[in-house]
Amino acid sequence: MTITRQVIVHEGPGGTFESMAVLDDRASAPRPGILLFPNVLGTKEADFAYAEKLAALGYTVLVADVFGQGKRTTRADADFGRYMAELNADRELLRERVHTVHAVLKSLDEVDADRTAAIGFCFGGKCVLDLARSGADIAGGVSFHGVYDAPPFENARITAKLLVCHGWDDPIAPPEATVALATELTEAGCDWQIHAYGHTGHAFTDHDANMPDMGLAYNHAADQRSFRAMTDFLGEIF
Repeated sequence: MTITRQVIVHEGPGGTFESMAVLDDRASAPRPGILLFPNVLGTKEADFAYAEKLAALGYTVLVADVFGQGKRTTRADADFGRYMAELNADRELLRERVHTVHAVLKSLDEVDADRTAAIGFCFGGKCVLDLARSGADIAGGVSFHGVYDAPPFENARITAKLLVCHGWDDPIAPPEATVALATELTEAGCDWQIHAYGHTGHAFTDHDANMPDMGLAYNHAADQRSFRAMTDFLGEIF
């Protein structure tokens, strides 16, 4: 097994984008494809490393750029959420971009285009949910410490199965937001499940998250439990 990274530059709504394919280049046949939507900061080394773990399990992964080529931030930036804010303010554009990058994933020779899924972290969790809300033909989606507010327009019927891995003490997604998401998914006829982890806040999979005063902190137990839940879920849908 040889896990490799391939930069994928592609066009999309609003400009040029730079995603990263992560795959086993010795695979003898196309594999199920997984979109990985990063958090508020955009694509980065932590996402590529996570994608390598998935590739080692037998998937071809595309770490998806939805902000645009060169549009990346760090938590040291005064306005590290500026690119996310642009898409939060234009959910139709966000929907177009997640659809575009899903098409890019399916176009890869190493991907079985009939078997795709999406996972996402923080804002990336919103990307997963909005992709499913649009009626995209993904088999399933996993949101890790995501953001749950629905778009301000009618959604399509959700055909994807969804797993939501949630920190119960997440200030960005308090209990009422989580219940609202469950209600929305139930009304949409979605096959959904929510795994809530006690004494756990936002960004619980992020080793670099260290803002406990804002409710952001890595949680080893929740990280490990959610990874196992994801792998079981992917095994089920594929």
